Amino acid sequence: MRLALDPFYLIVDHVAWLERLLPHGLRLAQLRIKDAAEPTLRAQIRRARDLCAQHGATLVINDHWRLALDEGCDFIHLGQEDLVEADLDAIRRAGCKLGVSTHDVRELDIALRVAPDYIALGPVFPTTLKQLDWAPQGVARVTDWKALLKDMPLVAIGGLTPERARAVLDAGADSAAVATDVLGHPDPEARVREWVAMTRG
Repeated sequence: MRLALDPFYLIVDHVAWLERLLPHGLRLAQLRIKDAAEPTLRAQIRRARDLCAQHGATLVINDHWRLALDEGCDFIHLGQEDLVEADLDAIRRAGCKLGVSTHDVRELDIALRVAPDYIALGPVFPTTLKQLDWAPQGVARVTDWKALLKDMPLVAIGGLTPERARAVLDAGADSAAVATDVLGHPDPEARVREWVAMTRG
């Protein structure tokens, strides 16, 4: 059965963001913590799992697949480097869904070999979230990749605002992923509500 993703996909770097933003209509969130000790990671994953369950939201754990499995999470996102090192059989045996990051056609080919539940393409626009070796892909690439993926969900990421999100969704993306535009906003709660209104309208 085809996975249905909410069109607004928020990436957060601390569970405290979920405590603040889940009450404002957030239904799909990724917890992406890069540098933390395992006890801290485990506690945040556990709290995020429980919060999302309470709010009927989908939680995706970035990279830390072992802890995600230990804590009974059911959705993992892996970058290309993590994809090489992860035990994909263990992830599948646990019944977990899997998203994979891609930046070019070569990485898309690698990702498709593991039959993920969604593909993420980025950056669509210039982004400040992290340094990347890839130029912005542009909205036309979203349409091209969606034609290749057919029924597999496509997540667009990189430099998105609510207005740009509407453009990538109209171009064929199933979901628009964002971090900086919300987390760096003076009023993150209000910005989440804008995203919800724009992407679900």
